[in-house]
Amino acid sequence: MKKTEQSSTSNPKVILPNKDLVGVRKPESIEKKEINEESKLPDPTGWRILVLPFKQKEKTKGGLILADETVERSQVASTCGLVLRMGPHCYKDKERYPEGPWCKEKDWVMFARYAGSRIKIDGGEIRLLNDDEVLATVENPEDIFHEF
Repeated sequence: MKKTEQSSTSNPKVILPNKDLVGVRKPESIEKKEINEESKLPDPTGWRILVLPFKQKEKTKGGLILADETVERSQVASTCGLVLRMGPHCYKDKERYPEGPWCKEKDWVMFARYAGSRIKIDGGEIRLLNDDEVLATVENPEDIFHEF
């Protein structure tokens, strides 16, 4: 018997070739990729630093709940932030920075109120600063009085 024939003559069985499409994954092999929020952020170029401004808590020490607009305004006016990424040329100039870098990734830094470029993202904004706009490093941003 041939592959396309069966013993009964009423319905011959047809064996089809491989149904897989080139470049298309089968559903069981699809991996659920978690979209990492950090992968959405821009990579700073040159001597620039990507900073996430400090966002105060929504509830004060006295128990008052702040409005979303107030919390957002304080983040925009913040002068303190977390270093997320650094460009490839940050603090490489030995003449300007003879003692080495002023900060590193994951450091809390202080900067001028209007320093850098503001970039809107989901949930607030980030800032792109030049490496010489960092004024100081801070252990805990909650220790700094944030005025807006």
